[in-house]
Amino acid sequence: MIMKRFGTLPAACLFLLAFVLPLQGAGTDATVNSPPSSPKSQAVNDLYPGLTIGALTYAVASELPKGVLLKAGELVIKDKDVAEEISKAPQQMQPDLKKNALFRLEQIAMFKLLLVEARAQAAKAGKDLSEKTDQEIIQDYLRSLVETVQVSNAQIFEFYNSNAQMFGGASFNQVKPQIKQFLLQQKQQELINKHIQTIGQRMSIEISGSWLKTQAALAKDNPVDKARASGRASLVDFGSTGCVPCDMMAPVLETLRQKYQGKVNVLFVHIGQAPILANRYSVQTIPVQIFFDKTGKEVFRHVGFFPQGEIEKRLSQMGVE
Repeated sequence: MIMKRFGTLPAACLFLLAFVLPLQGAGTDATVNSPPSSPKSQAVNDLYPGLTIGALTYAVASELPKGVLLKAGELVIKDKDVAEEISKAPQQMQPDLKKNALFRLEQIAMFKLLLVEARAQAAKAGKDLSEKTDQEIIQDYLRSLVETVQVSNAQIFEFYNSNAQMFGGASFNQVKPQIKQFLLQQKQQELINKHIQTIGQRMSIEISGSWLKTQAALAKDNPVDKARASGRASLVDFGSTGCVPCDMMAPVLETLRQKYQGKVNVLFVHIGQAPILANRYSVQTIPVQIFFDKTGKEVFRHVGFFPQGEIEKRLSQMGVE
């Protein structure tokens, strides 16, 4: 985790993730078919709304051969492949990874499916990839997706005004370049996240329905998913300790917790203690506040310090009194 600073002024704590999490032995030359004609009701997102916002969002639950967890054209990922990847993690992380095996599968599939897309794009452009690693091929591909992303002066100024308390009196011109870079990285990551989420709309991806059912129950055994299933609106703040804007959020959250007791679930998630959960919810920057309505659907997220008054306005818009 790295503290992102505007000059000498703390603005937001960034933990800089690679575009794709590296996996040992994850490269493959698989080919993938066009999107499936299976009923939409069988997609992961329809069977288990909000379970994932990653590469398996639009995968289709199917009956696959024993031991096979995922199939996409010639690409096949088996339970032993996921178990092998989990075994490579530090011992203390393995119980949590086993509980979240679905998301380890998703990471493996994401890498392999992005590699298919990246190689296809390179072949179409006549590029020679013989000197590049799989990781480099994917990085180049994702960079090509975001090369036209821009940030307007209006967006920079809006961020400056919305986070005025974090700049210690520094003028807009003093921090403008740093804000611009921060917002640019954020917009690029959002575009990449969306591209990854919609892989299943561009490719035919099948996942074992019976395995998925078991893993969905395990994956939802955490404070955030329990709050989302409570029938009440929820505010989840992902952050850390020692991160200045995160620490600024702590008293705000406590006040809101007391004021909206019985009406809104107010949670704080320490990303260092729950990295898998943070990854699941696509948290690249902290603090980030995610708002869920009473059905558990995400309706809004905000990056950086968020004043109590602005949070209450957002809750009011969600119908919370």
